Amino acid sequence: MRLTNVAHLRLPFGRLMGYDVTVSEPGAVLPVSFDQRRHVGAGERGGSWMALSFRLTDSVGLDELAAAWLAVIARHGTLRTVFTPGSDDEPELADVEISAGEWIEHPVAPGEAVNDALRDVLDRTCTPYSRPSHRLCVLETAAGPTIVVAADHSHVDMWSMLLILRDFLAALGRVEAGEASGLDEVPPFVAHTRALRERAAAPDDVRRRWAEIIDDSGGVMPLFPLPLGTADPHEERVEVRDVFDVDDSAAFSAQARDDGVSTLALAVAAMTAVTAEMADAPLRAVFPVHSRYDDTWHDSVGWFITNSVLESTVAEPRAASAAVREAVRLGSWPLDDVLAPWGGMPEAPGMFAISWLDLRRLPVRVDAAGLGAQYVGATIRTDGVMLWFILDGSGLHLRCRYPDTPEARTNVGGWLDRLVATLQAGARSSVGGVLVNRDGETFRVQRATRADVPAIVGLLLDDRIGATREVAEYAPYEAAYDVVARDRSHYLAVVRADDGRVVGTMQLTVLPGLSRRGTTRLQIEGLRVARADRSRGLGTAMLTWAHAHGRSHGATLAQVTTDETRERAREFYARLGYTANHVGLKRDLAPPP
Repeated sequence: MRLTNVAHLRLPFGRLMGYDVTVSEPGAVLPVSFDQRRHVGAGERGGSWMALSFRLTDSVGLDELAAAWLAVIARHGTLRTVFTPGSDDEPELADVEISAGEWIEHPVAPGEAVNDALRDVLDRTCTPYSRPSHRLCVLETAAGPTIVVAADHSHVDMWSMLLILRDFLAALGRVEAGEASGLDEVPPFVAHTRALRERAAAPDDVRRRWAEIIDDSGGVMPLFPLPLGTADPHEERVEVRDVFDVDDSAAFSAQARDDGVSTLALAVAAMTAVTAEMADAPLRAVFPVHSRYDDTWHDSVGWFITNSVLESTVAEPRAASAAVREAVRLGSWPLDDVLAPWGGMPEAPGMFAISWLDLRRLPVRVDAAGLGAQYVGATIRTDGVMLWFILDGSGLHLRCRYPDTPEARTNVGGWLDRLVATLQAGARSSVGGVLVNRDGETFRVQRATRADVPAIVGLLLDDRIGATREVAEYAPYEAAYDVVARDRSHYLAVVRADDGRVVGTMQLTVLPGLSRRGTTRLQIEGLRVARADRSRGLGTAMLTWAHAHGRSHGATLAQVTTDETRERAREFYARLGYTANHVGLKRDLAPPP
């Protein structure tokens, strides 16, 4: 899922509509969480929201969209609460009743970008003290509506935005089917706040460790280790990077499994190395940890985040993994008590925070691919550095916000450049692409380049059947390569020896389908091994790698094709668990004379 902010949000032009719900006067006073009090206590302001945008391919009426949104609000208690300024300068939280309202058109002025108009709406309606502090917006276009749902951060986190998307689509489906739009209510966030208050205070060793890290940071929460310019807030600079595509992500994950650590730990090791190299300092950062500690809260919307501190001193996977575990431990206790010696979280200009969210591991499943879904941040002034990572089925993505000063451009931008290069180099050199034959020789699987076409043709020709149907003219193969390379569902692989020679090839294709209950299949074709490397286990290693590739791309069934006269090939596939339970047929599609 794409990470962006409102200035870089990809939006079509259309009529911008916002839904004004009807809100009652505040009712019963409710408990306020540590992070809510810190966030809302900073005062009324714009730019404190987070949002999710997505598009619908079919035209949907505004009444239907409003009904779906009201169903989402009814399901999630935090969306029916508002903050009010308390008498002691502490924010108070109260229940409200929310009912149907009306659609309002937000004009887009001549020469004004849609992004700017949307930002102004959300900055005005999704503030800490707004009633309510959330908004449903719709861009009406001829191609169908683009939906934006936004809320002040005090009521949502990134997991919550995914829940809102899922529930909105479910409610909309019911409305369009003529059914009741209501969704079952789930435990509200205030119940989680009460539960945290009932937890035991942190043990002495946790308090000591917090104190050590804060003392090492100069009595404040961790700071970015390189100069950012003057300490006052500046206009933000936002960098959005697609670190891994799906192939490199799979390779990186394979390396993490081989090292016995998580992908997060492997990324922390890379950040540790870059920080040591550029700043001669340990990696030390604020580290948000989700507090959905059991499945009671998995379907609930709220700010289920507690802050911790991450300190990593050794750029080695297992050491980084231990640092992550320690950060999770430090963030597992009520922070009111832990941070009492500092009067709350001791923030200072230059604070450095790192957020990591692996959508693949969440118990929430939303097919965001066809929706063009985007996580959207606000545009603000900042004096610190915030780094978000999102890992999903399309790869690893990051967004970084920092002060737009010459020093920060050089130091944060350079740190990001070095980090991305380190991560990508790690993926390319990972065990995810390493094959070993029976003699212990190592080879590497890579996507084929255009320069590899002659070597691939040579492998196809060096074959009893291939010699009768292939030609030693590269032009048609290069043209075919260009077609294959444009479609990322195909993986045309080459296998290289240590000296760079291409000694194997195969073409893998991921085929989604409706049959077999919507099974995604992995098609394996054109598997060839150089004559000198046959009968040494390389083909088996290639096929094993192909299976892992298929699984990482969602395939649950593998299928191969081979000529019926290739008896040895059929025996080879049978040894690896393939059964000849289907008949493959071919027909020439040359135009009739």
